Amino acid sequence: MIQKKYENVAQSIADMQDGATLLVGGFGGSGLPLNLIAALTELGTKDLTVVSNNIGAVSDGVASLISNNQVKKIICSFPVGPHADDLVERLQKGTIELEIVPQGTLAERIRAGGAGIPAFYTPTAVQTELGEGKETRNFNGRDYLLEHAIVGDYAFVRAHRADRWGNLVYRKTQRNFNPVMATAAKITIAEVDEIVEIGQIDPETIVTPSVYVHRLVQLESEGKVLVNE
Repeated sequence: MIQKKYENVAQSIADMQDGATLLVGGFGGSGLPLNLIAALTELGTKDLTVVSNNIGAVSDGVASLISNNQVKKIICSFPVGPHADDLVERLQKGTIELEIVPQGTLAERIRAGGAGIPAFYTPTAVQTELGEGKETRNFNGRDYLLEHAIVGDYAFVRAHRADRWGNLVYRKTQRNFNPVMATAAKITIAEVDEIVEIGQIDPETIVTPSVYVHRLVQLESEGKVLVNE
């Protein structure tokens, strides 16, 4: 029988170490795990490598980690936006590293990491600045770049509902980068609106199976985190 452990939000991320690689779900402000990010800002873990679709959609998203000097490298598709000034300033000072990845390639690199595929070839970004220095091979008369999978030490994801085992259901546009990121980390922490009992979720609606989810934060009942041990 799986034992469960309840903690508060801060304790759910308390074991995060400096230098960790963190995958952050969301697309703009949709499906962004804001409460987990806020807790990490309070914790102050530094030298993070953060993987996210974008950083500038909301001031209390990934941009807050950058402003708090917690990020050494950001891997994303869309680094610009209303809250990207701190990133630009740090890039100019050389205190942060930026890797821009085409959006489809970013999603596939994360998916590959979750599937145990170390690398793959794609025609995206061939003969562009984003492809410079990458291995190129020709298949059937077309050039392809070798792209390496992305895996994380932690993943922060946002879902609508979960059962006590951690099966996740997403609401509308929450289902963006969250499902693939949930599969590609050693420890996946999900913040959800509601945690229900086993059997109360229609199996056909489950997007992320519980095998990928290690900890749950229920937003409507602050102070509880469900951890599979």
